Amino acid sequence: MMAAALAQAQASLAAGGVPVGAVLATGPDIVAEGHNERVQLGDPVAHGEIACLRNAGRQSSYQGMTLYTTLSPCQMCTGAILLFQIPRVVVGEAGTFAGDLGFLADRGVSVTLLNDERCMAVMREFQERYPAVWSEDIGGR
Repeated sequence: MMAAALAQAQASLAAGGVPVGAVLATGPDIVAEGHNERVQLGDPVAHGEIACLRNAGRQSSYQGMTLYTTLSPCQMCTGAILLFQIPRVVVGEAGTFAGDLGFLADRGVSVTLLNDERCMAVMREFQERYPAVWSEDIGGR
């Protein structure tokens, strides 16, 4: 599933966007995929996880699902995970942006951090090529 999320991140980078990809899955079945589209759509809340959830459409429950994301979720995406009570999140990397995985775990979400070098590499490439867009994406930090 992380390979599918990474493919989404790479598609965003190829379009000049922030390379964060996400996949929502039930077991081995993909429910939805998405990637950050802030740049492409001019939409400040079109983060990768949000785009994936939007593509999933309405769900009566997320209980059997896992969200795979290439980058540690920001506060907004963390809030969506908690709001929809997604029980499991698998994160590609938290080195280029730490997010707050402890916040999710403290609220009962099962969090797995892969430290995937491929996810780090695509984000590093983006940060080097588009530092101003990266700063804008994470709130000017």
